[in-house]
Amino acid sequence: MAKAENKTKPTEVSVESYLGAIDNEARRADCATLLKLMSKITKQKPVMWGPSIVGFGSYHYQYESGREGDSCIIGFSSRKSEISVYLTADFPGRDELLAKLGKHKMAVACLYIKTLSDVDIKVLEKLIAGSYIERNKRHL
Repeated sequence: MAKAENKTKPTEVSVESYLGAIDNEARRADCATLLKLMSKITKQKPVMWGPSIVGFGSYHYQYESGREGDSCIIGFSSRKSEISVYLTADFPGRDELLAKLGKHKMAVACLYIKTLSDVDIKVLEKLIAGSYIERNKRHL
């Protein structure tokens, strides 16, 4: 049986063209802010993962099921009704930071924000940094 291939991989698409194509001006500005913030934290060059994820760094994962692949360490994407911020599922202090963040929704490792004005940017910066550090500890 052939292994399923991960559809979300690094592409040659320009991050600037992706951001430039975001129709909503406020959303485009929020994404530009996230781009600067994640670039500063990671000291990595942003890369498009698939058609819609701006990712920083990469790591290899393997599940107990045997499924494996590569993903960005952290990233974000402008979705239909919010911005998705891709983090590590857990790291020391995460829950305390989320409690102070402001208006958001959280899935296992995905933070959903309607607009950056809804959250405390300094707390968001700590969440991104903590996630990046934890992923590097676990996988690199």
